[in-house]
Amino acid sequence: MDYLKIANSFPMWLAAGLAITLALFQAIIFAKKSYSTGKEIGLTDNQMKSAMKSSFITSLGPSVVILTGLLSLLVTVGGPMAWMRLSFIGSVMFEMMAAGFGTEAVGVKMGIDPMTNIAFANAVWTMILGSIGWIVFATLTADKMEKVQTKFSKGDKGMLSIISVAAMLGSFGSLVSGHLLAMNKNTMAALAGGAIMLILSPIADKKNIKWLKEWALTFALFGGMLIAAII
Repeated sequence: MDYLKIANSFPMWLAAGLAITLALFQAIIFAKKSYSTGKEIGLTDNQMKSAMKSSFITSLGPSVVILTGLLSLLVTVGGPMAWMRLSFIGSVMFEMMAAGFGTEAVGVKMGIDPMTNIAFANAVWTMILGSIGWIVFATLTADKMEKVQTKFSKGDKGMLSIISVAAMLGSFGSLVSGHLLAMNKNTMAALAGGAIMLILSPIADKKNIKWLKEWALTFALFGGMLIAAII
């Protein structure tokens, strides 16, 4: 049997659908908890609606990237697995790498050799088991992060803000550093996106343009990709 018949079979769609339903349920619970907590700490409806709007707009750029990754992953592991994995993790680079490791373990180079049923099964197991470490680590340490932050900041709220911003900058820096050093179109996209953000952010702050503050990151993401594609 062709592996794609298994990969796109009804049981696979059902299993993936159940997993994604769980993720949607969690998202709804978190949204409700966030809204009720916002009310308790004195946030207004306008403030919370503005935060939701900003979050939605900011997610558009990464969502398009994930959609592009979904199409490339769909060709190799079928619709259900691609849909589920990118809905859970969202990193097409990790998923492609994990699937490749899985298939190579049985002598099949993904994208070059014909995929077999065993190679497909291996790819699925590798993709799923490879991400368990993140889940276990987050589960065991999430409730301790506040204590760690407090210890590092020594109760200083200003220092806590600096640590939070530094952690965010470190995360983004780690993600973009590989693209900057690659000296290819990825480098051009990263530099162009950064330049667009450097132009838009001061304008939005100086003139207090709220919609530009919300859309700046999306413009930078799409602008960087477009400039790299044209050049």
